[in-house]
Amino acid sequence: MQLEHANTEQLRQWEQELNVEYQSILQQDLKLDLTRGKPSAEQLSLSDALDGILDGNYKSADNTDVRNYGGLDGIGEIKQLGGDLLGLPSTEILAGGNSSLSLMFQAMLHAVHFGFNGPDSAWKNTKGARFLCPVPGYDRHFTVCERLGIEMIPVHMTASGPDMDEVEAMVAHDERIKGMWCVPKYSNPTGVVYSDETVERIAKLGNIAPGNFRVFWDNAYAVHDLSENAPVLANIMNYCRQHNTEDSILQFASTSKVTLAGAGVAFMGASESNLKSFKEVLGVSTIGPDKINQLRHARFFPNIESVREHMKKHAAIIKPRFHSVLKHLDDAFGNSDLGQWESADGGYFISFDSRPGLAKEIVKLTSEAGVKLTPAGATFPYGKDPEDRNIRLAPTVPSVEEVDAAMKVFVTCVKLASVRQALA
Repeated sequence: MQLEHANTEQLRQWEQELNVEYQSILQQDLKLDLTRGKPSAEQLSLSDALDGILDGNYKSADNTDVRNYGGLDGIGEIKQLGGDLLGLPSTEILAGGNSSLSLMFQAMLHAVHFGFNGPDSAWKNTKGARFLCPVPGYDRHFTVCERLGIEMIPVHMTASGPDMDEVEAMVAHDERIKGMWCVPKYSNPTGVVYSDETVERIAKLGNIAPGNFRVFWDNAYAVHDLSENAPVLANIMNYCRQHNTEDSILQFASTSKVTLAGAGVAFMGASESNLKSFKEVLGVSTIGPDKINQLRHARFFPNIESVREHMKKHAAIIKPRFHSVLKHLDDAFGNSDLGQWESADGGYFISFDSRPGLAKEIVKLTSEAGVKLTPAGATFPYGKDPEDRNIRLAPTVPSVEEVDAAMKVFVTCVKLASVRQALA
């Protein structure tokens, strides 16, 4: 279906045919959901062995009784695993509870109110503090900034990561810019993996940015590969050490989409100076994380290779769902001007761009037809997609059959909205 060269008569015929198809869908009373990137029950069951794995042995490798208080930054063996995930020594790792988002919020709260270099470095001292946000991006990152009163500045996402010419120019000329969000591997939602050049340029930002600049490097999908020949993300801290910018990067990861989403282990990786500052305030709010859960994970994953083998099982479950989405998009729009999309080698999402001005209408039509999608605009700061075209598809939770049914609805709604727009 090509709209650009269609005449009014052809458009009216298409609209009539698609409306009949849509009305038929409405009669099916569907209840399908492609909203959030959660693991399916099938994936969660891969980690059932965590239950009971300690078998009464609550001593960590250094003979610590994990049932008791203490250990603010986590037990040694889980910090080692976190270091392997992020490419850091365990001395630069803090292991927490199940949520890396919580660590990100706490880290930003720390930067705003306390400062990583003491009270004078707190971002609250800068009127109108700003943060760079590659778009489309992760809605929960944006919510953190919005809740803390930090103005968000969108940055265009390219096929190799954020537009670094744009980033460097803004950072060098605006002292209010305090940092940038990054999902460097299988970026949410586009699936982009940052190129080596982009990673190094981000590592060098600490040399051109005003003081107290921090990149929040959310490596949520570090091991979430779907192909055997998955792209390799460069180690940003290695570049930082070359350019003396170690303090400018805060890294995050977790096992929440590796083991149990509600009972994983989150990691923060940072320079020893950053960790020392962060722990001074963290120690006011907690005496320590759930070390029993950390020990369970350390026993379940004795090394990083065991994680990679485990993730191959995840990939086997997820790949058919991704294949279903991509097949429907290819079949429906491969030779049309109705949309563009990214085909990722990993992660949890597929990003679809409709014709400008249609995302909200498409999401509305699919919702009325019984298929829930992430709200249009959610992948942009303040929920405002300037072109109203980006839609995030999250196919992991439904069964393959349900994904297939949902995509049939989605394709129909994209076509119907597009034809109606052309007629208007």
